[in-house]
Amino acid sequence: MEQQNQQNKIFTKQFISLFFTNMSVFFVFYGLITTLPLYAIGVLGKSDDDSGLLVTVFLISAIIVRPFCGKLLEVFGKKRLLIVSLAFYLACTILYIFFKPFILLLALRFFQGIWFSIATTASGSLAADIIPAKRKGTGLGYFTMSTNLAVVFGPFIGLLIIQYASFNVLFIVLSAFVAAGGLLALTLPVEENYVTPVQGSKFKFSFNDLFEKRALPTAAIACLIAFSYASILSFLSLYAEERNLLTVASYFYAVFAVAMIAVRPFTGRIYDTFGAKYVIIPSFFLFSIGLVILANAQQAIPFLLSAIFIGIGYGTLTTSFQSLCIQSTSPMRSGYATATYFTLFDIGIAVGSYVFGVVAVAAGYKTVYMSSAALVFLVLVIYMMTHRKLQNQSE
Repeated sequence: MEQQNQQNKIFTKQFISLFFTNMSVFFVFYGLITTLPLYAIGVLGKSDDDSGLLVTVFLISAIIVRPFCGKLLEVFGKKRLLIVSLAFYLACTILYIFFKPFILLLALRFFQGIWFSIATTASGSLAADIIPAKRKGTGLGYFTMSTNLAVVFGPFIGLLIIQYASFNVLFIVLSAFVAAGGLLALTLPVEENYVTPVQGSKFKFSFNDLFEKRALPTAAIACLIAFSYASILSFLSLYAEERNLLTVASYFYAVFAVAMIAVRPFTGRIYDTFGAKYVIIPSFFLFSIGLVILANAQQAIPFLLSAIFIGIGYGTLTTSFQSLCIQSTSPMRSGYATATYFTLFDIGIAVGSYVFGVVAVAAGYKTVYMSSAALVFLVLVIYMMTHRKLQNQSE
């Protein structure tokens, strides 16, 4: 019995190391997404459009590289590639101190996006490999909390530092976080199967070397979820300013994260015990309801209430669909499944940000969030029509 409990244990040393390594990568990602536009406008004297390019070029490089990540992990090994990507990611973060010309900053963002894509795919794939098969939903739920925490602490600490210190201090602090994450990644044991490359792997790129076919239907639904979430990620602060709620906007992500973390143990257990649909279907409803509340929020209480619904709904959906993608294929293909999931998810964020930007200019932010809510409900219908097939693929 004790041996069985040990085999089903989630919080091993390897898992904890990967948790904080992944958190460090996303901490820098969200910290820079929040502060670099202010840096471009306030320090470099650029326009709003120019500052938006700093986000766009990063996402473009991440999306381009992501489909190749599965093959790269197979050829070079997951641990090895994780450490190499973290080293380059760290170097890029340090170089923000020295790269003042805007064109060089854009090039640096593009280059860093490549290593962000590889690092996050490698860490997610490693986590999927070391989590016991019978506790995959719960384990990946806990692992995703590393990203949830980064969503809150990255922007919060980033804005705090530039308010009381300087951007150079910010870049140094972010570099220290990545360095710490890299040191933790070094503690992963080399002899484990999940960190060694597959013998005889070669550089040949067929469709199967870019995407995991069995994960594509699930990842496509995740893409639509990300499309809806882009309305939050890209326009929440502007919407809050329009509604005179900017002072409480920073609390939105805190409430959002607390809601996600609070339900994670319960949703993971339900997922593993009863099946994915028992957490996914209610989460679609919660996400959609939260967006409707947000669209009509005039005061702080409903504004923050929407964060609870969105945090539970969106947080549970992303974790569940990532689990379904990984479970749809063999453990040897977990890197490909993870890359497929993140490729389509990143595309959803990028396209959603653009489309909802057009909607915001034409019809306002309330229409953005009502449209996003309608899309979530439509995706729920699609899922309910296809969930049996998706479930069969993950078994």
